[in-house]
Amino acid sequence: MHIYGPSQMHGPQSIGGPHGVRPNQPMTRPEAPQIADEVSISDAARLVEQVQQMPDIREDRVEAVRRQIAAGTYETSDKLNVALERLLDEIG
Repeated sequence: MHIYGPSQMHGPQSIGGPHGVRPNQPMTRPEAPQIADEVSISDAARLVEQVQQMPDIREDRVEAVRRQIAAGTYETSDKLNVALERLLDEIG
């Protein structure tokens, strides 16, 4: 229904409206090129993955150190010198 001012009213119109008639043909869409997704994983990401898969405690190293302590072979003068040098380097 169109209203053109207070005195001009047109009656109801069909739902289809005054549009042209379209033939019943299925829409054909052009073939879109196939898009292939690609993922690149950086070396840093691979390293992070390896670190995340490592256990928090290396049981094999802990057991080896325990055996050395029990046998009295863990604390050698070389190891103490290295530890002392690292401590002094860290202190300044």
